[in-house]
Amino acid sequence: MFETLVIVALTGAGLVAGLLFVFSNCVMRSFEEMPEAEGMRAMQIINRRIQNPLFLSIFMGTTLVCLGIIVWAVLEGAAGFVYAVAGAGLYVVGGFGITVFFNVPLNHQLDQASLDSDEGRELWARYRRDWTRWNHVRTLLCVAAVVLLALAL
Repeated sequence: MFETLVIVALTGAGLVAGLLFVFSNCVMRSFEEMPEAEGMRAMQIINRRIQNPLFLSIFMGTTLVCLGIIVWAVLEGAAGFVYAVAGAGLYVVGGFGITVFFNVPLNHQLDQASLDSDEGRELWARYRRDWTRWNHVRTLLCVAAVVLLALAL
Protein backbone atom coordinates (compact mmCIF):
# COMPACT_ATOMS: atom_id res chain seq x y z
CA MET A 1 0.00 0.00 0.00
CA PHE A 2 2.84 2.42 0.85
CA GLU A 3 4.39 1.82 -2.57
CA THR A 4 1.04 2.58 -4.23
CA LEU A 5 0.81 5.90 -2.36
CA VAL A 6 4.31 6.80 -3.50
CA ILE A 7 3.42 5.98 -7.12
CA VAL A 8 0.26 8.11 -6.91
CA ALA A 9 2.21 11.00 -5.36
CA LEU A 10 4.97 10.62 -7.95
CA THR A 11 2.44 10.79 -10.78
CA GLY A 12 0.63 13.81 -9.36
CA ALA A 13 3.85 15.65 -8.54
CA GLY A 14 5.11 14.91 -12.05
CA LEU A 15 1.99 16.36 -13.63
CA VAL A 16 2.15 19.48 -11.50
CA ALA A 17 5.90 19.89 -12.07
CA GLY A 18 5.34 19.65 -15.83
CA LEU A 19 2.60 22.27 -15.75
CA LEU A 20 4.73 24.64 -13.68
CA PHE A 21 7.73 24.06 -15.95
CA VAL A 22 5.68 25.03 -19.00
CA PHE A 23 4.70 28.29 -17.32
CA SER A 24 8.29 29.10 -16.39
CA ASN A 25 9.73 28.06 -19.73
CA CYS A 26 7.10 29.27 -22.19
CA VAL A 27 3.91 30.92 -20.95
CA MET A 28 5.30 33.74 -18.81
CA ARG A 29 8.02 34.49 -21.37
CA SER A 30 5.39 34.62 -24.10
CA PHE A 31 3.52 37.34 -22.22
CA GLU A 32 6.60 39.55 -22.56
CA GLU A 33 6.09 39.55 -26.33
CA MET A 34 2.42 40.50 -26.12
CA PRO A 35 0.87 43.91 -25.60
CA GLU A 36 0.49 44.36 -21.82
CA ALA A 37 -3.29 44.39 -21.79
CA GLU A 38 -3.47 41.18 -23.84
CA GLY A 39 -0.97 39.34 -21.67
CA MET A 40 -2.64 40.49 -18.50
CA ARG A 41 -6.07 39.47 -19.75
CA ALA A 42 -4.78 36.07 -20.89
CA MET A 43 -3.30 35.40 -17.45
CA GLN A 44 -6.53 36.45 -15.76
CA ILE A 45 -8.38 33.92 -17.91
CA ILE A 46 -5.82 31.19 -17.24
CA ASN A 47 -6.07 31.81 -13.48
CA ARG A 48 -9.82 31.32 -13.63
CA ARG A 49 -9.76 28.31 -15.96
CA ILE A 50 -7.17 26.40 -13.97
CA GLN A 51 -9.61 26.22 -11.09
CA ASN A 52 -11.35 23.19 -12.55
CA PRO A 53 -12.19 19.81 -11.01
CA LEU A 54 -9.50 17.85 -12.86
CA PHE A 55 -6.61 20.15 -12.00
CA LEU A 56 -7.77 20.75 -8.42
CA SER A 57 -8.22 17.04 -7.77
CA ILE A 58 -4.67 16.32 -8.96
CA PHE A 59 -3.17 19.33 -7.17
CA MET A 60 -5.01 18.86 -3.86
CA GLY A 61 -5.10 15.06 -4.08
CA THR A 62 -1.32 14.91 -4.48
CA THR A 63 -0.95 17.15 -1.44
CA LEU A 64 -3.16 14.86 0.63
CA VAL A 65 -1.36 11.73 -0.58
CA CYS A 66 2.00 13.33 0.24
CA LEU A 67 0.80 14.18 3.75
CA GLY A 68 -0.34 10.56 4.08
CA ILE A 69 3.07 9.34 2.97
CA ILE A 70 4.79 11.48 5.58
CA VAL A 71 2.53 10.22 8.36
CA TRP A 72 2.76 6.59 7.23
CA ALA A 73 6.52 6.67 6.78
CA VAL A 74 7.10 8.24 10.18
CA LEU A 75 4.71 5.90 12.00
CA GLU A 76 5.69 2.71 10.22
CA GLY A 77 9.31 3.37 9.32
CA ALA A 78 8.49 2.20 5.78
CA ALA A 79 11.20 1.30 3.27
CA GLY A 80 12.35 4.39 1.43
CA PHE A 81 11.51 6.44 4.51
CA VAL A 82 13.99 9.25 4.01
CA TYR A 83 13.38 9.68 0.28
CA ALA A 84 9.61 9.36 0.62
CA VAL A 85 9.37 11.91 3.42
CA ALA A 86 11.74 14.31 1.68
CA GLY A 87 9.94 14.02 -1.66
CA ALA A 88 6.48 14.31 -0.16
CA GLY A 89 7.61 17.21 2.00
CA LEU A 90 9.07 19.08 -0.97
CA TYR A 91 5.81 18.71 -2.86
CA VAL A 92 3.76 19.93 0.10
CA VAL A 93 6.06 22.92 0.64
CA GLY A 94 6.84 23.67 -3.00
CA GLY A 95 3.81 22.57 -4.95
CA PHE A 96 1.14 23.39 -2.42
CA GLY A 97 2.65 25.88 0.03
CA ILE A 98 4.25 28.29 -2.40
CA THR A 99 1.16 28.19 -4.58
CA VAL A 100 -1.23 28.96 -1.73
CA PHE A 101 0.89 31.55 0.07
CA PHE A 102 2.54 33.35 -2.85
CA ASN A 103 1.15 32.64 -6.33
CA VAL A 104 -2.57 32.56 -5.49
CA PRO A 105 -2.52 35.92 -3.62
CA LEU A 106 -0.77 37.43 -6.64
CA ASN A 107 -3.47 35.90 -8.86
CA HIS A 108 -6.17 37.52 -6.72
CA GLN A 109 -4.47 40.91 -7.02
CA LEU A 110 -4.23 40.51 -10.78
CA ASP A 111 -7.87 39.48 -11.05
CA GLN A 112 -8.94 42.78 -9.45
CA ALA A 113 -6.68 44.92 -11.64
CA SER A 114 -7.95 47.06 -14.45
CA LEU A 115 -6.46 46.41 -17.84
CA ASP A 116 -6.60 50.09 -18.76
CA SER A 117 -5.02 51.87 -15.79
CA ASP A 118 -1.46 52.87 -14.95
CA GLU A 119 -1.84 50.96 -11.70
CA GLY A 120 -2.89 47.89 -13.64
CA ARG A 121 0.15 48.10 -15.91
CA GLU A 122 2.46 48.55 -12.91
CA LEU A 123 0.82 45.61 -11.18
CA TRP A 124 1.23 43.48 -14.31
CA ALA A 125 4.97 44.20 -14.43
CA ARG A 126 5.39 43.33 -10.73
CA TYR A 127 3.11 40.32 -11.10
CA ARG A 128 5.11 38.84 -13.99
CA ARG A 129 8.37 39.28 -12.08
CA ASP A 130 7.18 38.03 -8.66
CA TRP A 131 4.82 35.30 -9.88
CA THR A 132 7.47 33.92 -12.23
CA ARG A 133 10.15 33.96 -9.53
CA TRP A 134 7.92 31.96 -7.17
CA ASN A 135 6.94 29.67 -10.03
CA HIS A 136 10.60 28.88 -10.72
CA VAL A 137 11.05 27.95 -7.06
CA ARG A 138 7.99 25.73 -6.90
CA THR A 139 8.93 24.10 -10.21
CA LEU A 140 12.38 23.17 -8.90
CA LEU A 141 10.92 21.86 -5.64
CA CYS A 142 8.32 19.77 -7.48
CA VAL A 143 10.95 18.31 -9.81
CA ALA A 144 13.11 17.47 -6.78
CA ALA A 145 10.03 15.88 -5.17
CA VAL A 146 9.56 13.67 -8.24
CA VAL A 147 13.17 12.51 -8.11
CA LEU A 148 13.04 11.77 -4.39
CA LEU A 149 9.69 9.96 -4.63
CA ALA A 150 11.14 7.84 -7.45
CA LEU A 151 14.15 7.01 -5.30
CA ALA A 152 11.78 5.96 -2.50
CA LEU A 153 10.54 3.13 -4.70
